[in-house]
Amino acid sequence: MSGPRPRPNHPDRAPMKFSSALIPATLLRRYKRFLADVELADGQTLTVHVANPGAMTGLQAAGARVWLSKSQLKTRKLPYSWELVEADFGSGTELVGVNTGHPNALVAEALAANRIPEFRGYDRIRREVRYGQASRVDFLLARDGQPPCYLEVKNVHLMRRKGLAEFPDSVTARGARHLAELAAMAGTGARAALLYVVQIGSAGSLAVAEDIDPAYGQAFRLARRNGVEALAYTCRVGRDGITLAKAIPILP
Repeated sequence: MSGPRPRPNHPDRAPMKFSSALIPATLLRRYKRFLADVELADGQTLTVHVANPGAMTGLQAAGARVWLSKSQLKTRKLPYSWELVEADFGSGTELVGVNTGHPNALVAEALAANRIPEFRGYDRIRREVRYGQASRVDFLLARDGQPPCYLEVKNVHLMRRKGLAEFPDSVTARGARHLAELAAMAGTGARAALLYVVQIGSAGSLAVAEDIDPAYGQAFRLARRNGVEALAYTCRVGRDGITLAKAIPILP
């Protein structure tokens, strides 16, 4: 009788499913960071919510094909949300996730199912835990006999060169503060880690966009020298859902 099958060195294929079928539309404009106007196939124009505070460089050109979800909550002022956009980074058109709320949900699901090799074995998982001076860590992982693990998750959707994902896409003082807080936790003997979730399936590596935010680049290097781990995973993005796919290297 054969023994148990070895676990692959990547998360199992368990996608985060969209609650209903996404609706295609054409992007007219994005404005005020969290709003966009789109045109549906029947010519109707809608204002939709954009769950993304970043610059969205290369993803917000007028005429782009986008995909929307519709909330079932009757109290929402804007029932539609922009979820995906079709983009071509040099390897043909692909879907890119733009909703910055999804990476945390993907990681939460994967952690609970023990699907991320680097974080297997933790049996207690808490979310949004206060730590440091004025921060909340995305996940605090614990297991008996081991130091706690402070885990921050960052969404990535910037690609300016074929195959190279980058973070951040705009200046992020908050991101730099998180790096300093993680470094402080590592200094106490805890494990501290940063997980970049890249909502671009064709990404082969990730780099810090120091030309966009030099302060973040400096904070990243300092955090790494002080014991903060950094990992990056791509996603398989589809109209039915998003899957945490595989680890990719972070370039120095």
